[in-house]
Amino acid sequence: MGVRSKSLVTLERKLIRCRACERLVDWREEVAEVKRAAYRDEDYWGRPVPVPGFGDPRARVLIVGLAPAAHGANRTGRMFTGDRSGDWLYRAMHETGFANQASSVARGDGLALTGAFVTSVVKCAPPANKPTTAERDACMPWAHEELRLLDAVRVLVALGGFGWDGALRLLAAKGHRVKPKPKFGHGAEAQVGPYVLLGSYHPSQQNTFTKRLTRPMIRGVFERARELTRA
Repeated sequence: MGVRSKSLVTLERKLIRCRACERLVDWREEVAEVKRAAYRDEDYWGRPVPVPGFGDPRARVLIVGLAPAAHGANRTGRMFTGDRSGDWLYRAMHETGFANQASSVARGDGLALTGAFVTSVVKCAPPANKPTTAERDACMPWAHEELRLLDAVRVLVALGGFGWDGALRLLAAKGHRVKPKPKFGHGAEAQVGPYVLLGSYHPSQQNTFTKRLTRPMIRGVFERARELTRA
């Protein structure tokens, strides 16, 4: 099935039917069936995490993550929703005017984004949070089409090295390549054609518990994104 779509809504309808990667399909559905004890009474989403309803269609800022978390977005059906990473991300976005509230616990919780859209390179939860190169490549056309439809985007915020590499691949597919390849780092900034790419450490517990990433650090990246959208 081709992914080219007339709108984000039609793209979603195609995406949630995707079963291209057998390992990812098996894992996302196993997690949704076995569940974590804390969520045993909940109905897990257990499918590719859909595109619309996840931000502002006229966004100038696109946040690029790795993949849905097994018991976060794979459970709730919305990226960075129902997990600790989302607590950090949406608080920073709220403090910088991109989100109307500082938390995201479930679809329908009232969260709304203004001027920003959140996506991921891989649309299904991978085992150990580590998609293979083949899985990444198979999933990239969805993100390519998403960026095409989000035609007001001019700033990409990459969460982690995987998000950084994915964002560069997205922009290269649009004909915008930079050599040598810009190096990822927290606060890294690169001009790629008409886009600006910003890097942030991923707000995973591995980074936040160790204080490799602090709240002022991630807020600073979104403050910079806000500055760039006003330029």
